[in-house]
Amino acid sequence: MKKFKGAITAIVTPFLEDGELDLESLENLVEFQIKNGIFGLVPCGSTGEAATLSDEEKDLVIKTVVKKVRKRVPVIAGAGSNDTVKAVKLSQIAEEAGADALLHVTPFYNKPTPKGLVAHFKAIAEACDLPIILYNVPGRTGQNVSAETTLKVAKEVPSVIGVKEASGNITQIMDICKGASKSFCVLSGDDAMTFPLMALGGDGIISVVSNEIPKEMSALTVAALAGDWKKARKLHYEWLDLMNINFVETNPQPVKTALAMMGRIKEVFRLPLVEMEEKNKEKLREVLTSHKLV
Repeated sequence: MKKFKGAITAIVTPFLEDGELDLESLENLVEFQIKNGIFGLVPCGSTGEAATLSDEEKDLVIKTVVKKVRKRVPVIAGAGSNDTVKAVKLSQIAEEAGADALLHVTPFYNKPTPKGLVAHFKAIAEACDLPIILYNVPGRTGQNVSAETTLKVAKEVPSVIGVKEASGNITQIMDICKGASKSFCVLSGDDAMTFPLMALGGDGIISVVSNEIPKEMSALTVAALAGDWKKARKLHYEWLDLMNINFVETNPQPVKTALAMMGRIKEVFRLPLVEMEEKNKEKLREVLTSHKLV
């Protein structure tokens, strides 16, 4: 039975006006997510601005989420790095903080070969006991991980039990779904691809938009998992405009701005991320207003 499926939120990291962690807002977001039926939470991912969190802050964020969750849903901690030694350290921090699994982006900038990727994930697997989800996001890493390589890593590193696929390549997604073992989780890394990915045999989504609408994204994935494609398709198109507007500027700028408009967090980012352009902020507000979210 697959451990990770449905709608899993890549949760934002709220900050106070002085740039410090806003743990109270984070706890409130976690409770909002769980009360609205979310399947799991991913702290310290790219949506959580992990690139500008210190190791100590990542530890505190993961511990805060784990404590608030109280085992009600899985916590999949972002622990990725393009430095294998650091990826191992972050994995151990997440394991000690109580995470249930790890999300590891494929190494960016240095762009390892398939052999290097296998060695990278083997080193992580040997250093901790948590299951690992590989995160393929070519738009951020500068390198696509092919279906063949994903399946090779999964075969040679049993701890890699799933993939978050954000390539946007339908053919690649089909090849992974077709070639993977029945226990291997195939999760979308792009909200707008959730419905098509699940129609092809995928298991769910690690989602940005579920920060705003956890109930609705959970309902979409529940319908898809049950084979109710009519309902899933309806929800897909109903919320597609919000899924898309969340990427009108660099994620997580729009989703954090939306959550601030909804009164859930403060509109604070860490450089080099900044406030949205006013014209895009107005477009975002229009979409939120049309859905009665503000």
